[in-house]
Amino acid sequence: MDRLVVDVPDFPEPGVVFKDITPLLADPEGFAAVVAALADAGRDADGTVVVDKVVGMEARGFILGAPAALALGVGFVPVRKAGKLPGDVHAVSYDLEYGQATLEVHCHAIAPGERVLLVDDVLATGGTVAATRDLVAACGAVTTGVAVLMELSFLPGRATIGAGGELDVTALSTV
Repeated sequence: MDRLVVDVPDFPEPGVVFKDITPLLADPEGFAAVVAALADAGRDADGTVVVDKVVGMEARGFILGAPAALALGVGFVPVRKAGKLPGDVHAVSYDLEYGQATLEVHCHAIAPGERVLLVDDVLATGGTVAATRDLVAACGAVTTGVAVLMELSFLPGRATIGAGGELDVTALSTV
């Protein structure tokens, strides 16, 4: 998998190394293996599905989360940037590694009490995951785990989201 992720220096701004996953997405065997591994984070040790929904964060979380939801046989919910969803939404603003953002989810997309797996491409500072977890909680649901393609270990993502307690984090690769 690591050979299919390309570093792009100074994107989207100087000092940031962007992890380009498009070569991975273009490789059907690599993409299938990643989807299967991410979906495994929504199962217990016996292989039983233990989540009701998969939530993917804009935009690469959509690409990875939707097929993981299909593999689990559960629904997929997109978390979008502000102003992209029609109707009633919950919104959370937060800090990024290199700026600020607001995320939204439809108020009715996740039912109270549902168990949710968050899927994204990268766990960096943890801001996007923490904001998404807040959105899930605003719906009355519980985030049970996070599954990411890669974790940037030199940034405080796990500490930010409180990993190690009630929240399981699965990272397919750590850099």
